[in-house]
Amino acid sequence: MKITVIGCGRWGSLITWYLDRVGHDVTLYGREDDPAMIRFLNERCNDVVTLPESVKLTTDINRVPDCDAVLISINSQGLRSLFRELAPLGIKDKIFILCMKGIEISTGMRLSQVTKEETDPSNKVAVWIGPGHPQEFYAGVPNCMVIDSDDSATKKLLVEEFSSDLIRFYYGEDLIGNEIGAAAKNVIGIAAGMLDGVGMATLKGPLMSRGTREVARLIEALGGNGISAYGLCHLGDYEATVFSKFSHNRMFGEKFVKGEEYTLLAEGYYTADAIHRIAAEHNVDMPICEAVYQMLYNGLGYKEAIDDLFGRKLKKELH
Repeated sequence: MKITVIGCGRWGSLITWYLDRVGHDVTLYGREDDPAMIRFLNERCNDVVTLPESVKLTTDINRVPDCDAVLISINSQGLRSLFRELAPLGIKDKIFILCMKGIEISTGMRLSQVTKEETDPSNKVAVWIGPGHPQEFYAGVPNCMVIDSDDSATKKLLVEEFSSDLIRFYYGEDLIGNEIGAAAKNVIGIAAGMLDGVGMATLKGPLMSRGTREVARLIEALGGNGISAYGLCHLGDYEATVFSKFSHNRMFGEKFVKGEEYTLLAEGYYTADAIHRIAAEHNVDMPICEAVYQMLYNGLGYKEAIDDLFGRKLKKELH
């Protein structure tokens, strides 16, 4: 396949390297003033990957449509703006593959919904989600991931074209559940970092169990299959998010609770706001995600948050 990757951060660059590795014709697009793209143009590397000469680099947005599929790996809140920038190019009959995890705050829409709203109906939309960090993939550590789409032929094509000895892809069966589960996972990652920051890492077990349960409730309320929360989109991604030193969301949570600055992108910060709104609209009880939201946006202290969670009405575990 001929593929354009938009986004030259650590994940976008890893995807570029990976797809070239499995035999595709790949072009990486980045803005000409983006420091990461400038470094790739000068050195063909960042702090994670070195791109081979077979990968093409471009800062010309007009070259984006020259492909079969467009993979996007950017800040989720900037997705709609990107599509409006691409709109004059009249992109049709392509596959858009979303490789980031989030929910649009202003609308509460999943990223696939944003894509469909902003692009020509002839385009197909898929999501690429699941566990793994760029540093580990580049070092040859294999993992399992999911590709989902509401178009079965597109899903089948991508899974077959992208699978290798490094990434085993599964066919997703619930686009709603996979997108919500993947996005909400980052909020749980922030909560895990907060626990690390205050020396309560032993609570990560209950965090994972109860966090998955409340995310399953949200998925069901939105029309998805609650069991998706127990798959690779969410629970299966916990090791990479709740424990790993490479997890931006976990590190953000740890720094936040310690009152220290963290400048790298942590998508869970924005997703906590989106989930707060969606859960309230659909009357879904999500005490952990709500506690994270209140800490991030309203100044709730961690001791108060934990007291609130432990002081809730006693109930059956799996009710």
